[in-house]
Amino acid sequence: MTESIQTILIADNHAIFREGLRALLATNAQMKIVAEAEDGKTAIQQAIKLKPNLILMDLSMPHTNGTEAISPIKHRLPDTKIIVLTIHNSEEHIQATLRAGADGYVLKDDTHQDLINAIKSVSNGKTYLSPGICTGVISGYLNKTSPESKRSSWSQLTGRERELIKLIAEGMTNKQMAKYLSISHKTVEKHRSNIMKKLDLHNASALTAFAFCNGLA
Repeated sequence: MTESIQTILIADNHAIFREGLRALLATNAQMKIVAEAEDGKTAIQQAIKLKPNLILMDLSMPHTNGTEAISPIKHRLPDTKIIVLTIHNSEEHIQATLRAGADGYVLKDDTHQDLINAIKSVSNGKTYLSPGICTGVISGYLNKTSPESKRSSWSQLTGRERELIKLIAEGMTNKQMAKYLSISHKTVEKHRSNIMKKLDLHNASALTAFAFCNGLA
């Protein structure tokens, strides 16, 4: 069975980088670059017009930056995946983009294979975090309080809730988790809500990062 073509929008203010990325991805027959944008505002307009499967989004762009562009795109196109492709590896940037709804975070000094892995992961409904992002930075995103508070929050989770976090990190939907665990969809939603309250996390990307940091995924 032939794999579906990934339509991709590249948003980066450096023309040479866009050209290089286009050439790199052109070697993969399953990936098609449908447009480019040099700032966040243009990225939003192109995304709404073309509805690509995937957007590779730089953060440092003029006028409207990458972080500011993520939320409106996700609001209009929730099924479009967004991978941040940037030089920034600070906690501040990671926090902002994951909260805005980014599905992946890749550093520009990562390898070609890392980028391909990221594209495959987010296309399958998973969250991808660059190997170059240290656990300490991600832990800082997940835990705004003391290490003692983190351990306390983790200890509050039941065995079922920890199991659910792992399945969320693997990209399962609520319906898939309900079937896999032989419980109702409503029960899955209740567990998920309880997990987010206990850990003070508010989206699937944050739960996935938590799973990575705690060796669950």
